Amino acid sequence: MGRVSDLEPLLRDLAPQVLAALVRHYGDFDAAEDAVQEALLAAATQWPAEGVPDNPRGWLITVASRARIAAWRKDTARERREQTAARLSAPAAEEGPARDDTLTLLLLCCHPALTPASQVALTLRAVGGLTTAEIARALLVPEATVAQRISRAKQKIRAAGARFTLPPPEELPVRLAAVLHVLYLIFNEGYTASSGQRLHRVELTAEAIRLARQLQPRLPGEGEVAGLLALMLLTDARRPARTRADGALVPLAEQDRTRWDRAAIAEGVDLVSAALTTTAVGPYQLQAAIAAVHDEAPTAADTDWPQILGLYDALDRVAPGPMVTLNRVVAVAMVHGAPAGLDALAAADEALAGHHRVAAVRAHLLEMAGDAAGARAAYEQAARQTLSEPERAYLVARAAQVST
Repeated sequence: MGRVSDLEPLLRDLAPQVLAALVRHYGDFDAAEDAVQEALLAAATQWPAEGVPDNPRGWLITVASRARIAAWRKDTARERREQTAARLSAPAAEEGPARDDTLTLLLLCCHPALTPASQVALTLRAVGGLTTAEIARALLVPEATVAQRISRAKQKIRAAGARFTLPPPEELPVRLAAVLHVLYLIFNEGYTASSGQRLHRVELTAEAIRLARQLQPRLPGEGEVAGLLALMLLTDARRPARTRADGALVPLAEQDRTRWDRAAIAEGVDLVSAALTTTAVGPYQLQAAIAAVHDEAPTAADTDWPQILGLYDALDRVAPGPMVTLNRVVAVAMVHGAPAGLDALAAADEALAGHHRVAAVRAHLLEMAGDAAGARAAYEQAARQTLSEPERAYLVARAAQVST
């Protein structure tokens, strides 16, 4: 006997596998998802009383298949049933583990016909197993908006004629890049929420890490998959020290490093070290390497900033972008001094204009340079621009501290 809450982790892990089996066998994403939800409900009702079956995945596939066939029979005319009866035999419960269903489902959810917002919502729904309400709460958007994104995503996938198969080898790199980008977006939104009262949305960071863990052993030769997982682990390892008891933000230099998750750091360092030495170097690996340098420093003063600057130089060549530029500016200041950092910030890409983090970095550099009035004004500007309440509170506090 057991409680439904005890079964939730198992059902969440199995849901995308069962959905993938049904979509591959029958097609029709919507109908397959409805059938899987029926199977999950049946499991949540029966397993606490009867016990978990020896093959829970096979049980769910069988029950979901029966639900799918029943729904089809209800909605389809006799002539069509006769024509496709053979195709509607239930898939074997003992599906071979070699089938790459999770990867295929991730690639389908990140179809190039979809917008990034739709890819994120569909991935969280189909692969992550989150409900529409959970996704809406995590992303701070109305539930109706999430439902609409998911519905339109499925329609676009259907209209594009997408099939539940791995793309040909020549298309895999582009499709995989979309998958990694979506997982990266999910993690980042969870680690530093773009708006709202909370700094972290742990349900999103945990889900991104879980999905990356599922993906990494399926593609052991893809260094960027390992790099992304390493980056997530090395970054999330600092989360316990990133806020105070009242939820206030604690900057990296002031964090209690004894509270960092050393097991996650060790795993992340091992992953990125192996990837950097055995595969082609990519942006996620470089970001993970930067995170590793921060995490391995016993104190903030011990941080190897010249190494970090060198890694940002490499990242700027491989994958330039506004945030890379901004982070490199900080590294320049830490190596060559605040005036050099301010000069680099002044020469930065105009794409950075208006972002609250630009004002926050300028404030930090002005404070380093001894310009209290300039730093205070920049902190206040950054506080006005951010939509995150914990960040706003931190920036207002910094402005007050500079003025005293």
